[in-house]
Amino acid sequence: MTLEGKQIGFALTGSHCTYEEIWPEVEKLVQLGADVYPIVSPSVAHTDTRFGKAADIVARFEGLTGKKVISTIVEAEPLGPKKLFHCMIIAPCTGNTMAKLANAITDTAPLMAAKAQLRNGRPLVLAISTNDALGLNAKNLGILLSTPNVFFVPFGQDNPGEKPRSLVADMKLICPTIACALQGEQIQPTVIARNLRNVR
Repeated sequence: MTLEGKQIGFALTGSHCTYEEIWPEVEKLVQLGADVYPIVSPSVAHTDTRFGKAADIVARFEGLTGKKVISTIVEAEPLGPKKLFHCMIIAPCTGNTMAKLANAITDTAPLMAAKAQLRNGRPLVLAISTNDALGLNAKNLGILLSTPNVFFVPFGQDNPGEKPRSLVADMKLICPTIACALQGEQIQPTVIARNLRNVR
């Protein structure tokens, strides 16, 4: 399926070490003709880390998409009634966001947008990046894997030696996953062997 003309909500949450893998995929979506709407969680909008300043990250996201970020629940709330997105993705999707989504907690702009997407029966794609996906968050991963209209970017253990409970999506598969999700299909395989990722 072509992504030309598709309106895609793209939510960024606080796995700060993953952003350099995300930017090329945002660029690809734009190059493929998608209309990309940037959404950020509070940890993205307000937290400076060793991986970059919040203001710089937001500015880069806005620059890539050509749109002002949606950063508050109030800004995200109209997305439901407007039925704006053909598909929405949360990438990276942290364990914190995954756990809240699985338990119907809506306290950030990405979660409000995700709730709106599911309310409208439209596809929501998750590209997980969490150190506890095979730990305390495993139950939440299971809930979301079996939730209608939720699809996953293929994921695997990124460093089983040093972080045996960690799972990270292969961000290079974001575009094909979205294309499949728009047809109501989960791209396969869902669980993959990942390249070793250094602990940062």
